[in-house]
Amino acid sequence: MNETHSNCPEPKGTLVIIGGAEDRKANNKEDKSRLETLRCFTDLLPEGASLIEVITTASSAEPQQTFQEYKEAFSAMGNYQIHHIHHDERKDVLTGEWEQRIKNADGIFFTGGDQLKLTSIYGGTEFNYLLKERYIDEPLVIAGTSAGVMALSTPMIYYGTGQEEYMAGHVKVTTGLEYLRDVCIDTHFVARGRFVRMAQVLATNPSCTGVGIEEDTCIIVRNGREAQVGGSGVVVVVDALQSVDSNITEFSEDKAISIRNLRVSILSKGDVFNIPQTNLPHQ
Repeated sequence: MNETHSNCPEPKGTLVIIGGAEDRKANNKEDKSRLETLRCFTDLLPEGASLIEVITTASSAEPQQTFQEYKEAFSAMGNYQIHHIHHDERKDVLTGEWEQRIKNADGIFFTGGDQLKLTSIYGGTEFNYLLKERYIDEPLVIAGTSAGVMALSTPMIYYGTGQEEYMAGHVKVTTGLEYLRDVCIDTHFVARGRFVRMAQVLATNPSCTGVGIEEDTCIIVRNGREAQVGGSGVVVVVDALQSVDSNITEFSEDKAISIRNLRVSILSKGDVFNIPQTNLPHQ
């Protein structure tokens, strides 16, 4: 199921990574000023009637209501078939009853919630393998928002907010679903002041690229490495390759993180950047 790093293929699919809190309300199909970030996803789908599978597994509360909100938003943008996938426990995804649905989908959309729920339920399953296989071999469009896209990266942040994110060693990371390797995605990035917790991740993983995406903003990733910014806000790209003087190993209840020489770019709609090619996914 896994391939060696040197044999990682260039994906034919596209990722649309949304920073959360995207506009998903429109009065009618002609209201082009609304739903801009979600349109970055639907505009990439094949012409004609396309099938979208909305996966609400990350949502612990009211998944049906969450699905209905996205169904209404996508319906306002075109003539799509919109179906719902939700798993509450890992055993539920091991049956294989979803296989044909994943094979038939033109687009996959992961809603927000808890990224650790996504990795603990789908990590290492045939569900994730088939989805990643299609992403690598076919022009499948995979999108998501907030926790739904944080889970697509590796390393993946799953804990660290408020005062704790400033203390050395207090941001918790694990292995994500690896659609982007050596890339850390964080969302709600400006609104929730998450730059410092991203710096913590890069202090422990200096070879990684940090991508912080603001609300109602996205990046479109083609070929696993060509990224373009869309939506109304900014994307913050952080590089720690030349970083020095980190105190990340000095764990303490009262020792704030320190790291020097981070390289930072702030990008907005239309800007492009490259993700290093070594970050291509394993199947």
